[in-house]
Amino acid sequence: MRSKSIFGFDLLLFIATLTLVSIGIAFIFSSGITSTGIIYSREYIKQIIWAITGIALLILFASIDYALMRRWSLRIYLGFAALLFATLFAGNVVNGAKSWLGVWELGIQPSEFCKLATILYLAHILDKYSSQIKDLRYFILFFGIALIPVGLILMQPDLGTAAVYIPVALSMLFIAGARTRHILFIILTGFLLVFLTMLPPYEIYLAKRTIPAMSLLTDKTLAAYLIAAVGFICALALTGYFLIKKTYFYWLAFFSMILTLALAGSFVFRGALKEYQIMRLIVFLDPNVDPRGAGWNIIQSVTAVGSGGLWGKGFLKGTQSHYRYIPQQSTDFIFSILSEEWGFAGVTLVFALFLIIIIRGIFIIRTTKDGFAAIASTGIIMMIFFHFAVNVGMAISLMPVTGIPLFFLSYGGSSLWSVLISIGLLMSFYLRRFKI
Repeated sequence: MRSKSIFGFDLLLFIATLTLVSIGIAFIFSSGITSTGIIYSREYIKQIIWAITGIALLILFASIDYALMRRWSLRIYLGFAALLFATLFAGNVVNGAKSWLGVWELGIQPSEFCKLATILYLAHILDKYSSQIKDLRYFILFFGIALIPVGLILMQPDLGTAAVYIPVALSMLFIAGARTRHILFIILTGFLLVFLTMLPPYEIYLAKRTIPAMSLLTDKTLAAYLIAAVGFICALALTGYFLIKKTYFYWLAFFSMILTLALAGSFVFRGALKEYQIMRLIVFLDPNVDPRGAGWNIIQSVTAVGSGGLWGKGFLKGTQSHYRYIPQQSTDFIFSILSEEWGFAGVTLVFALFLIIIIRGIFIIRTTKDGFAAIASTGIIMMIFFHFAVNVGMAISLMPVTGIPLFFLSYGGSSLWSVLISIGLLMSFYLRRFKI
């Protein structure tokens, strides 16, 4: 067994991380200045404090043998799951979601830390029971580890944060050796669920006409009959497969079960979603449906991104941000300010820094000798990539507005600490990548 000393520190990963954090502080500062040059927000000072303490946490977790985190993974997972549960009763409401625990301005967002806690415990379980991962029963059980915090977060409700757990868990299950068909089942069900959920609002806000077939989704009686009919087909196909063992029965059951779950789920989701959440999905398709309401954020963000050009308007010289046209510009739409002031050149720099982190993470996954480290690294990299893809997509109207922060750059202590601890763990995996 060989192990790396502290001199094997992943300097490239550290520099990319530190640069992104510094850029984030700079643009949080920019977001707090008015068009007349008056500083009205001191968020950047808090971000500096969180950055310094976060870098200290990064170094601390990099120096700790990750075996300790593995041994404590269950306790960490249960602890943050308990905090999520407590948030439902004692949490503070921010932006429509009861997602914060604390008093006055001091507090944490447990859902941010619970992502990493879930990654650690799921990696431990998947590595420990790797031989059972192809069994459907174990696949459901392992996937359920991620669904517990998802359910608690949806009750806040915070749909955007809850959505992060799904691709993270699926990527970890894939790298651990789960069957592709099981993962494909979850993905297809999810996409169909979103599609069917959006169809009735599409009829009302975009089509603006009655579509007769839509009554199958909106009328409770007809929807119940449709779900029962598709479920009956699924049951017959399963019976046929177990009796005759023909492949076509298996796939008929596979796709009919996807349709059954998506139909039933969409009916539940439409009843559970808040009006503002539905409008976020609608304005994603056409922000001009409500240009001064739900579509305002997207319209102003796209305007800011497009106005940056090649080199940008210059640091502290953006108009959309300094005239306060972009809401939540230090958090959800920090990328819009960066694009306006630094242009395509600045965006390319940020993309390159994120690419370095992802490539270094993939290198760790490929070279580590320990299954736990490889699976946990996969979850961390997917978490960072998903945040990046959704937040940037949200800023340029390729994704619906979900409230997911841009890691390293967006204002917020919980998200910054959680991602810096995650980078620290990646470095711990790198330092000990020859450990078996």
